[in-house]
Amino acid sequence: MKIGLIDVDSRHFPNLALMRLSAWHKAQGDAVEWWNGFTHYDRVYLSKVFTFTPDHDTVIDADEIVTGGTGYKDYGTLPPEVEETFPDYSIYPQYSRAIGFLTRGCVRSCPWCIVPRKEGMIRPAATWGQLKRPDGRELVLMDNNVLACEHGLEQIRRMGREELRVDFNQGLDARLITPDTAALLAKLKWIRFVRLSCDTSAMLPVIEQAAAYLKEAGVAPSRLWCYLLVQDVADAHSRVLALEELGFDVFAQPYRDYDGGEPTSEQKDFARWVNVKSVHRSCAWEDYSRP
Repeated sequence: MKIGLIDVDSRHFPNLALMRLSAWHKAQGDAVEWWNGFTHYDRVYLSKVFTFTPDHDTVIDADEIVTGGTGYKDYGTLPPEVEETFPDYSIYPQYSRAIGFLTRGCVRSCPWCIVPRKEGMIRPAATWGQLKRPDGRELVLMDNNVLACEHGLEQIRRMGREELRVDFNQGLDARLITPDTAALLAKLKWIRFVRLSCDTSAMLPVIEQAAAYLKEAGVAPSRLWCYLLVQDVADAHSRVLALEELGFDVFAQPYRDYDGGEPTSEQKDFARWVNVKSVHRSCAWEDYSRP
């Protein structure tokens, strides 16, 4: 078979589903390549992670077209034999790190998050050794709540003893950072940041305590980094000021719903003010937002 792949979101960050499909098909003897408009394919896979990504709108010459991913509101999984296949990193030659999940699912039910609907309760998914690339020592983990699972904590404990650099790029649950878990996290070698999330003002005291535990355990203050959900802009602004007072580098994310709703212009402007550091350092939000 001749297989074509389309990463609808672009190729800036590897698409794990497409890498697994590529590896599985190659193991069956199939020819796999990125789709181009001048070739006929037996099957083309389109994968889309984000609902706000514009859909692929070019005619596809293929006997079969398969779409999948949260961006298509498809919350299913790959067939087990594909899900268990080690990813084909050769289709993203510009990316040298390994990616994957130690756990899937989450114990929370945040109304703005798709994970409970898509993945259900938390459960083990893989060991760090199963995810690591043989040609690298850096691992980007996309777990949604790794600290809520004993398997996840055990993997963190084991990674802390290895010459391995890690990044939990979805953020850690500050509510689960205790002196013991902070000690485990402090033993890790971080690619860059220790990421937390602050989606509501009610989380601020929790994050303050988590930051104190992390610092006491030996995590450098310069590594503290926080996602910030932007719904009510005034509330988000107060959270930014509080988090920066605690020493966090903040990244604002305007709220998007799963029906394709766009953030307001004020939410977008606020996120730009927070995220473009040259702008953020040069003026206050009140001055930036004044007509």
